[in-house]
Order: sequence, then structure tokens, then C-alpha cells
Amino acid sequence: MRKFYLLILGLFLSQQFSGQIQENIEMKGLIAKEMNTFSKKMIAYNINPNTLNYDLQYQRMNLNLDPAVYYVSGSVTSHFKPNQNMSSIYFDLSNVLVVSQVQYHGVDLTFQQLATKEIKIDFPASIPANTLDSLTIHYSGAPVTGNGFNTTTQSGIPILCTLNEPYWAQDWFPTKQSMNDKIERFDFKITTPSQYNVAANGKLMSETALPGSQKLTFWRTAYPTAAYLIALSITNFVKLNDTIGNPPFPFVNYVYPSTNANATSMANIEWTKQVMNTFETYFGPYPFRNEKYGHMEFKFGGGMEHQTMSSMGSWSKGLIAHELAHQWFGDKVTCGAWNDIWLNEGFATFGATLANEKLLMTSAEFKNFLLGEINNITSAPDGPTYVPDAELSNVSRIFNNRLTYAKGAYILRMIKWILGDTAFYQALKDYHGRPALAYNYVRTVDFNASLLQSTGKDFTGFFNDWLYGEGYPTYATRWRQTGNQILFKVSQTQSSPSVSFFEMPLPIKVNGTGGQTARFVLNHTANNQSFVETVSFPVASVEFNDEYQILEKNSTVVQDNTLSVSSVEKEGFTLYPNPAKNELYLKGVLKSAGYSIHALDGQLVMKNKYQPGKAISISELVPGTYILSIQGQQIKFIKY
Repeated sequence: MRKFYLLILGLFLSQQFSGQIQENIEMKGLIAKEMNTFSKKMIAYNINPNTLNYDLQYQRMNLNLDPAVYYVSGSVTSHFKPNQNMSSIYFDLSNVLVVSQVQYHGVDLTFQQLATKEIKIDFPASIPANTLDSLTIHYSGAPVTGNGFNTTTQSGIPILCTLNEPYWAQDWFPTKQSMNDKIERFDFKITTPSQYNVAANGKLMSETALPGSQKLTFWRTAYPTAAYLIALSITNFVKLNDTIGNPPFPFVNYVYPSTNANATSMANIEWTKQVMNTFETYFGPYPFRNEKYGHMEFKFGGGMEHQTMSSMGSWSKGLIAHELAHQWFGDKVTCGAWNDIWLNEGFATFGATLANEKLLMTSAEFKNFLLGEINNITSAPDGPTYVPDAELSNVSRIFNNRLTYAKGAYILRMIKWILGDTAFYQALKDYHGRPALAYNYVRTVDFNASLLQSTGKDFTGFFNDWLYGEGYPTYATRWRQTGNQILFKVSQTQSSPSVSFFEMPLPIKVNGTGGQTARFVLNHTANNQSFVETVSFPVASVEFNDEYQILEKNSTVVQDNTLSVSSVEKEGFTLYPNPAKNELYLKGVLKSAGYSIHALDGQLVMKNKYQPGKAISISELVPGTYILSIQGQQIKFIKY
């Protein structure tokens, strides 16, 4: 989505990105305007209980629209399948619009337009569950101003454009906005004065000249689409038809004549091909290849990830990348509640960061960018990325650039650091490709379960700390070299009491007196934890988090000649998780050592050598209580 991305991208960049920073400033008025209306609807409409009893499978929009006239008239036909016997049906529809007729099998039905911005329609007889049926709503009127239906001008020419996020679809057509049921197919049949071109989701099926200098434009999308991602834009567009991707599919852009004459804007639109190739490499095939990708220009400012055709108010490369990334994350898989908006915006921000890393920035520029993101995220000590129910009425909290966008993206960067690039990007492909999730609504628990299925790693504790918890850690690392060993002792404090300890693998870079370098990963699972590593050269300095792999602030590294191997080894150990199902991990054991596992009756059931950082497999043990012994110490654990 458009609102905060530009603020995030430019906030801490160096002077060469000043043009983007200026663009960010211009976005603030739009953001404030959107929030004002959003706050009135947020709590009520994660789910509308009145629309839970049917599956909305298809809608056909037959509308008369003139960009020079602030008015909508026509009809919407909806095909639906009840999931229980039902004698009436509800659609979300603004009561500012006037419904003149509801047709059902050739007869008119009784209906009520409610103050709750719904239309309730009564059937002559109860419709059985799982019966595909349809009806047509005829309506007209001037939609509420200041929301998602807008007419204005560009270069003196009228333009009409729409923007439905979060709950503005109902302001101009009857639909189902609850975030639990996507519309399986959607047709646009739009009649306009003949001098205008209509851009919309899906594939252009036909343009037909009509009497009276009118034109009928027909677009169709056969991919499931959230109501807030349905969109159109109408003006004297220049239509640019090209191909994109490998193998190629249609790349369709509807731009103002002034944009078509702007070399910089057109070069950036062409650059979309590069970022598409990059995203297909790391995220998997573009999700809507059977139709198109492209852009339609609009007057809301910024950008909006309308499915198959992003609406664009400007043409910066960062914005282009952000909206394109949304096609995978936000459009193909869509957050199932605004609490989980990070699944849309954090992922799209991560996509734009990937474009920075692979296409737009040098290594030094990218590190400066990451440092800027960290400074942004840690500019306050608290606040969860997940939006609690109690804060859903605060729109600035939901679309918070620090927490939803920047920290959401950095959560993904840290998962990538934990898993490694190959496993991480495969896990992302698996996530949006799973049959139960693809082209559907998803929640954080779905992403977590998908990660576990893809990688075998349970990120529940990670999400508890970083997503549902608040703040960030500060690390104090002490080190000492003794011969070919280097000792580390690491302590941690937290900026918020909501998290007692952030368990994270810590990135350490060791620099030698002769220019040598070595890198270590310290599996930090307990406070004041010690580690022993082997290094083959004299150490001059130690760096912590030098490539900004993790979120932290004000961390320190000091040399401490009081550390010794013996003191480190006497600190004992613990194991986790406990209870455990398949794997155990030890913390505090710093070098290879033999271990044994006994049943409570003293029977030896396992004996092996422990390798620091490696899991101990207990999958073959029967459920019960056991005792693990290592380095003269014992600890009890439960296998389930």
C-alpha cells in the first residue's frame, strides 16, 4: 500500500535520495486524510457477521461512469452460494447510494437499505445450503466524498479513479468486504464517453463503440480478489502494451499523456521489468501471469497494490518495487485481519529492500539504508508490530511506518538471517504457494505454521518476542583471546518489559592484526552466556552486527582479559525446549563432549557425542521423563 512506504524508504537515506525524501513529505497530507475515514470503520469490519453465511463467487459490474460527473449508476450482479439455509442476504453498500431495484429470477425482491451501510434483501423462499444462486442490484447516486471514489482533473482533463482500502468498496458498489471471502471472479463492464480509456484489474476483453459517442469497456479477472483490491481509473490514458517476465506475459500501463512525455517516469516504468525478474527469482513466479501486470495512473498520490494493475500517483523506483512485491504478499496472500497488516506491508517493504540490495544500491549505500531502518525502528522503546484489538481504532497505529512497515520488514530480515538465504526464500515461495493459503486470506499463525513445515524450525518463540512483544535488545559483548581460542561473554538488556529475553543467533566479525577476518554465529539463548571459538590469527578487534543482520541498539564490544576458559566452562548448562518432541538443544556447553540419556529407572537409552550448536535427536525415544548427563552435570527433561 502507498501510504507509509515512501516515508520509510527515504527517512534515513543519504543526500542522493533527497528527491524521494521530498516525495515522502508530500505524502503526509494524503495519509492523514485516509486515516480520518478509516478510523470510523476499523473496529466493525474485520468481519461483518451478517455476510458470513454465504460465499461470494462472482460479481459483474455494469456501470455508467463519466469522469466529468461525480455520479455512479448501473447494476451489479452477484453469484453466491449459501453455506447454510438462508432467507435473506446482506451486502455492504453505502446508504448514500439509492437502490432502485433488486432482481431475482425475473422478479423484484423486497430490500432495506440500513444505516449500518448494508443492504438486506429478502428471498421469497429459503435458499438451501450449497445452492449456487444470483441476483442483480440496480442503484445510483453520488458516492460519499473524500473516500475511495474520486473525480478530479489531470492536465485539465477529467479523471475518475477508485481506491477501496480498507472499506471503501461499499461506497460505490455492493459487495462483501469481510476479510474471509475473496470474490472468485469479477467482470467490469463500464460505459463511458468515447474519448476516455478505462483501466482495471484483470484482462481487457473488449472495447466496443456505442451510439451517442459512448464506449463499453470490458475487463475480466478470474483470480480470487479481495473487495478492497477491486479498482478502476478512467481518463484520456495513453495505453502502453508490452511484455514482462520470463517467459513473457502482458505488461500493460495506462498513463497520462504528460507522463508518457516524461523520460524519467517512462524509464522507471521500464525498470519494472528488472525488478519483476528479481522478484520472480526470489519470490517465485508472478502470481497473475494468465492476465497481466501493469500500472494505472491515479490522483490519490503514492501507490496502491490493486491486483494485476497497481494504481500509481508517482513513479519512484522504490514505490514501483513496493507495489509489485504486494502482488505476492497482500494480493495473492492477503492479511485476514488488520491486526496482521504486517503480512501485507512488512513483506512489501522487504521486497523494496530486496530491490535496493540487488538493483539500486552499492554495498555501502545498502548498509546505510539498513542503519537508517534500525534507527527508525529503535527511535521508540516499545510497540508491537502485531496490532492488538484495543488499538484497531487508531489508524495511525495500524499503518505505522516504524512498526508495521519497517519493523515488519526487519522481522523478515532476521528470519532470513536465522535460516540462511536459500532456505528463507524457499520458505517464502512455499508460504504463498500452499493450496490452503494461495489466493486466500492468511494470518500470522498461518505464516508461522508454513515456516515450520518448510524448515522444521518453530518460530513461535521468535514471533512472541519480535512480533507480539515490544522493543529491542541491547547487547554487551566481552571478549578475550587465549592462544588459538577466543572467548566471548554476552549479556542483554531489553528496551521493553514485554520481552524478558530475545533469543537470537548473534553475528560476530573478528579482525586480525594482519588484515585477516573470521565470522562466528553465537547462539545466544541465555543472559550472560559464554562461548569459545577457535581463531588462527592474532585478534585486533571484534565487531558486532556489522552487516545489520539483527535489530539492536547501543550495543557494545570490549576486550576483557579477566575471561578464562575455566570460568566459562564452570557456568553449567541448560536444555531446551522442555518438554520436547523431536530435538533438544543445549546452552552453556561450549565444546564437544560425551553425553548420555537415562530413563528414570536408570536404564541407558542413548549415548553419543554432543557438538555445540547441533540438535540432539530424541525422535526415537518413547514419551516419558528422562535424565541427560554431560560434563558431570544432569538435567531432567520430558519427551512427548
